[in-house]
Amino acid sequence: MIWYPYQQMKTMKDPYKIVDAQGVYLYTQDQKLIDSVSSWWSVIHGYKHPDLNHAIEDQLKKFAHVMLGGLTHEAVQKLSDKLKSWLPGDLDYCFFSDSGSVAVEVALKMALQYYMNRGETQRTMVLALERAYHGDTFKTMEIGDDEDYHFVLKAYGKSKNVVHIPTEIEALEDAFLKYHDRLNCFIVEPLLQGAGGMQMYGVSFLERARELCDEYGVLLVFDEVATGFGRTGNRFVADLVLPDILVLGKALTGGYIGHAATVANRKVYEGFYDDDPSHALMHGPTFMGNALACSVALKSVELFEEQDYMSKIRRIEAVTRREMEGFTDPRIKEVRIMGGCVCIEVNDPSALKGYQQFAYGRGVFSRPFLSYLYAMAPYIIKEDELVQILDTMKEWFATYRCGE
Repeated sequence: MIWYPYQQMKTMKDPYKIVDAQGVYLYTQDQKLIDSVSSWWSVIHGYKHPDLNHAIEDQLKKFAHVMLGGLTHEAVQKLSDKLKSWLPGDLDYCFFSDSGSVAVEVALKMALQYYMNRGETQRTMVLALERAYHGDTFKTMEIGDDEDYHFVLKAYGKSKNVVHIPTEIEALEDAFLKYHDRLNCFIVEPLLQGAGGMQMYGVSFLERARELCDEYGVLLVFDEVATGFGRTGNRFVADLVLPDILVLGKALTGGYIGHAATVANRKVYEGFYDDDPSHALMHGPTFMGNALACSVALKSVELFEEQDYMSKIRRIEAVTRREMEGFTDPRIKEVRIMGGCVCIEVNDPSALKGYQQFAYGRGVFSRPFLSYLYAMAPYIIKEDELVQILDTMKEWFATYRCGE
């Protein structure tokens, strides 16, 4: 029996069974659905993309996987070289893993050990954001701040090693003033907090964070698992404000295979580069640098570049703003738009009850959560397909009435 994610198995309804997928569409036995959420924000090129398929097929003719312990291969070397040339600044050192959550764990481990290697053993604390979500493994839950996902940690009580602050510069400055000598890093989802409710904030907060991290010798970590590859309207938020460690996942492989990268700058890397074996980063996921994943990730990056995906994202944002302009309803708290993301936050989660099936009947796959109805469509989406998603959202509020 399958144990499904984020579901009470006793009461869940049957999931839609997908029998095929192509472009922006998912197919069940009886319906053709635009995937408005890109399979948890990862399938930026759409399904069954011929170039991505070929990348995997070509690698498969050689081998599917070899461990990186004592071995290496062309696919992982090419992807590392590509990311080094493609990412901003001196974010040159790629540590691969098999999921975004694990990649964040690696970043947190890097930040802690960086200071342990320097003898600064008091730097055990992490500064993070309120409403943060960084994954469902234990350390990522600890730095997260969303009880809807991480309530199990109540069993341990409040962590003494994590401080959460709102996205306000005054709170940021106060936290550094109070904790700076005990902090090893400040970790954020930059500009757009995903699972915390598609919360959006300004770049000035990140610019001030960079200044404070430099002033007090604290590492700045950007979790761009969700925000990277254009989702905020920026290629990476790291292009605007340069972190010390950058975490990538989701769209890295175009949604084909689970794979992630924790990318460090030279300062962090050199904090481990030593004759002392105890200064090595003792971490090694079995499937890190998987050859199939690296091959498809390299092709995904090439497609993003060659087909000018940033112009596609600007078009998506422009169409979304045009279609949602002036849209309101008494049940709506706020409509937020940034890059390739639109979110309708309602005042009461009951206002979204039944929306998924409503959208299904209109040819759209959607998965609202809590008080948030959102879309993050594949970047290859056509204007009429995007409008269909947005019209379905608006039609729900025009036809739905409380109590129905």
